[in-house]
Amino acid sequence: MKDKKFYPWLVVALLWVVALLNYMDRQMLSTMQQAMGMDIVELQSAEAFGFLMSVFLIIYGVMSPISGFIGDRLNRKWLIVGSLFVWSAVTLLMGFAQNYNQVLFLRAFMGVSEALYMPAGLALIADYHTGKSRSLAVGVHMTGIYMGQALGGFGATLAASFSWHTAFHLFGLIGCVYALVLIVFLKEKERNVVEPEAFAKNPTKKENPLKVFSLLLSSLPFWIILIYFSVPSLPGWATKNWLPTLFASNLGIPMSQAGPMATITIAMSSFIGVLIGGSLSDRWVKRNLKGRVYTGAIGLSLTIPSLILLGIGNTLPVILAAGMLFGIGFGIFDTNNMPILCQFVAPRHRATAYGILNMAGVFAGSAITYLLGRWNESGMSLGTGFAVLSIIVLVALGLQLYFLNPTTDNKE
Repeated sequence: MKDKKFYPWLVVALLWVVALLNYMDRQMLSTMQQAMGMDIVELQSAEAFGFLMSVFLIIYGVMSPISGFIGDRLNRKWLIVGSLFVWSAVTLLMGFAQNYNQVLFLRAFMGVSEALYMPAGLALIADYHTGKSRSLAVGVHMTGIYMGQALGGFGATLAASFSWHTAFHLFGLIGCVYALVLIVFLKEKERNVVEPEAFAKNPTKKENPLKVFSLLLSSLPFWIILIYFSVPSLPGWATKNWLPTLFASNLGIPMSQAGPMATITIAMSSFIGVLIGGSLSDRWVKRNLKGRVYTGAIGLSLTIPSLILLGIGNTLPVILAAGMLFGIGFGIFDTNNMPILCQFVAPRHRATAYGILNMAGVFAGSAITYLLGRWNESGMSLGTGFAVLSIIVLVALGLQLYFLNPTTDNKE
């Protein structure tokens, strides 16, 4: 089946569901703070909740480069299947948690299991899709992430209608079952894969991870991509983890309404953004090798005014318009990250490179999640924090446009 012309897009469809589950399972916790706080008192503290969210990001970030290196050396299909099953099982167990320490441990372990997916998943899509469809394929996959964020917002709704335990049990069980579907239909793309047994039989096939990291980090374009990727992660993760709270406080509505409203607004507009950004980038790069860079810059520039509006807005039309503008811009930016990386990094190191980018972005997100929690706990407005982030994004935009000058669309 994998030799059929449609199979590269079937891979995208299969991984679309994995991306949805990946972000749904992590996102729904951010909307259930109030519901869980009724049973686990520590979660009533914004600082304690922010620490809980940041622990996931720290573990996820530390594991990302390691996961990327593994994804370049081993079979990506089985990494994806194993990762999905484990984090889904953790989600299922989250519904049985009875105290803060148990939630903290499970959230940390989820960071380990989820980190294995994204580098391997995006690298597998890049393996199957050449330049003529790469941005669109990545973009379609990214819509699964945004749909997962949107469905994660309904965690608060399920918690209000049934219980937060039910929400975790349901979503975890779905993921465990879907892992069985992937075993049947997902196929590995032929490449220079070192199977686990080959390491023992032929040690010369081993590639020193320090040399790989050194090779990547000695490249100026990679450092620019690293900054360009990680800086927008500040507002990106801020919206994932704190936008429901911002909607609730600025509009004076309960979290059961604010959660779905915030996540659906960002998710649906990002859905539009990745489709626009993917199609535009794939066409533009045919005429200009810097077309993907320009497309990403357009998206990033749209997030700047949206962050300001999110910060100062206090009416429903303004807040929704700002959220939609941010989602469209971030979607256009997001869909071009891996395609831009492919212009500077060879296939055998792409999962590793994306793992490093993921680590930097997640560490930035972890810091901003915790800092916004302390900011809010001290009585400062979350909106002001969002507005300040627009200045940092502007700097990253300038660096990207000045330094990123690709010489090929698919580095070998």
